[in-house]
Amino acid sequence: MSVRHVSGQQLARLMGEVRHERPYYAALAREVRGLVLDGRLPLRTRLPAERDLAAALKVSRTTVTAAYDRLRTEGYIASRQGAGSWTALPQRSALAPASARHGMVPPEQDDGGIIDLGCATPGAPEIFDQAVAAAVAELPRHSSGPGYAPAGLAELREMVAAGYEARGVPTGPEQIVITTGAQHAFALLTEVLVEPGAPVLVERPTYPHALGALRRRGARLVPVGVNEGWDAELVAGSMRQAAVRMAYLVPDFHNPTGHLMDAATREALVAAARRADAFVVADETFAELAHDLTVPRVPPMAAFDRGGRVVTIGSASKLLWGGLRIGWIRTTAPLVRRLTTAREPLDLSSAVIDQLIVRELLARVEEVRAQRAADLLESRDALARALSERLPGWEFGMPEGGMSLWVRLEAPVATPLAEAAARQGVRVVPGPVFGVDGVLEDYVRLPYVQPPEVLRTAVDRLATAYAEVEAAPMSRPLPAYV
Repeated sequence: MSVRHVSGQQLARLMGEVRHERPYYAALAREVRGLVLDGRLPLRTRLPAERDLAAALKVSRTTVTAAYDRLRTEGYIASRQGAGSWTALPQRSALAPASARHGMVPPEQDDGGIIDLGCATPGAPEIFDQAVAAAVAELPRHSSGPGYAPAGLAELREMVAAGYEARGVPTGPEQIVITTGAQHAFALLTEVLVEPGAPVLVERPTYPHALGALRRRGARLVPVGVNEGWDAELVAGSMRQAAVRMAYLVPDFHNPTGHLMDAATREALVAAARRADAFVVADETFAELAHDLTVPRVPPMAAFDRGGRVVTIGSASKLLWGGLRIGWIRTTAPLVRRLTTAREPLDLSSAVIDQLIVRELLARVEEVRAQRAADLLESRDALARALSERLPGWEFGMPEGGMSLWVRLEAPVATPLAEAAARQGVRVVPGPVFGVDGVLEDYVRLPYVQPPEVLRTAVDRLATAYAEVEAAPMSRPLPAYV
């Protein structure tokens, strides 16, 4: 069992203002249950003693005891004499195997009638053909050699480094390694920085393929809830208590919640990682996707790094095009050398033509950003309006960037909803896919990379699917959650 614990004051802060109703212990139990189900209170976290929580909430110990008893009966608390109590899930809610059927990559074949809201990746930008033509014209300059550049083409490394310089982070090309996409970049980092069995902090929810890479490496995952944003104190406490080797964070228009981490939190988490002797892997895949380009950008996490603790991942797939399998890592020059050595047994180099196309597109990146911002903002607003009209009980925030709405359902039925939606001709990914241990069943991610009219049709189909799920007598996998 994990040694993580939450104090009475921390748990009270997580619960916020609890509605006063009779019996009050039921309201307390509901709030704790909700924290477990949406991932803000990780599983196997030791809960505060009844006396400590009662003092923090300014209620009687008897009230907290009754709330714990109810949670214990429902299966959300497990206890052992002399060992205290810790968070758990009822056995009936072990939904991860079912949710694993709903991946993020679209199926190889469909009949053309499926609306895919599973993959948050747009098509190529308008200037793509021009970039391809320019890259092809450049290709003969490289074709006389072997075509292998384990760290990437020099001109692309220079351009990526210049991008960090423009954002206030001094960077030389020797600090950049070009990879075959962001997922390849993260897999390389786990190979080099994480030993099997080592603890790695991950957000809940987070990018599912990062979880897959860590599991394949044999890492021990330490989740922290970010549905309501990052609590720097709790994240730092998890780093310290679990003695993590690495923290994987998505600070810019977080996938899937859309949250944007503020500068103070970035600085605090980098400092916490330094104290914990851990690396921070900052995934900036969505960093270029602000919807309002006039708003000043938050400094990168690397701007707060003083000792090489922050390793940054970037990608061409979201801003440019997913078919360009080009990503990059910004880190120290010594770690770049370790990474290029580690990739050679499996992947000698990224494709030259793809790198040249990315270089051409990055040379006109402001045009691409402007087009993406306009298109995504229009589609975001169309999706939000359709949901508000057809499914008014669903809750979501309006992200300032990124490509998805993180939608909370009226009941924890995300997995059966995804199955019903597929029957209606729309593919969605349920919340548990984005978590470690079967929670987040009351969330779905809805990307808005499709045109507005397609999104409106998709919501119509989702409304039909949700009505089907609501009508099913056994549709609610967690009936105790109200």
